[in-house]
Amino acid sequence: MTTHFTSGVTNVVANGDGGRLKQPDPIKYHVYHEDFDKYTASDWVITTTEAGGGDATEALGDGDGGLLVITNDAADNDSDELQWAGGSGGVIESFKYEAAKGLYFKTRFKVSDATQSDFAIGLVITDTTIIDGTTDGIFFRKADGSTSMELVIEKNSTETTVSCGTAADDTFMTLAFYYDPKDRKFHVYKDNVEVGSGVNTNAPDDEELAVSFALQNGEAVAKVMTLDYISAGKERTANTEL
Repeated sequence: MTTHFTSGVTNVVANGDGGRLKQPDPIKYHVYHEDFDKYTASDWVITTTEAGGGDATEALGDGDGGLLVITNDAADNDSDELQWAGGSGGVIESFKYEAAKGLYFKTRFKVSDATQSDFAIGLVITDTTIIDGTTDGIFFRKADGSTSMELVIEKNSTETTVSCGTAADDTFMTLAFYYDPKDRKFHVYKDNVEVGSGVNTNAPDDEELAVSFALQNGEAVAKVMTLDYISAGKERTANTEL
């Protein structure tokens, strides 16, 4: 049965400027959400490595919910890396970790080959080597030759990692993290189930971060990443219940 709150609901204090709204205050969080019902190349800074005989492509694909399909060229270590630019011409770093504020990231995607590919997806500093060389970020990563995935919490090249299960060939999955300022931990989820947590010791608190994702071949065969959505959000005001 549907529950009706005829007087409204709120996510802010009663005497605040949003306390009389009859809906959750939309200003509570800065939110980025992309469902890939449209794709404009200029919205992204794209770094592509092409040593094969073709070209990498980024294009919308058929499928319920909106899909973006990233297809690499066919040489070993060919890659495609995308960072949010919003049409500005340069990477836009619009999120920053702060210990007293909630932060989340969630995505649904699949890769064609769960073993012979590398990928990274999450919040990362401006970088052209997201998978192998970035120094700061909070992102999910899978290495070549393994199906095991992990959340990486990295500051100045020092990492904390949290295992988050395995990937399977051509199979959609959701990966998510939520940083809870109450316990100062990153809670990690796969397919809507919490699979672990990590401390904030190496959280990159001195850098702004950009929505980013990357795919790299682990062999001389073109690999494909298909993204359903990316969502990220951060509290604008500090948690008052600490």
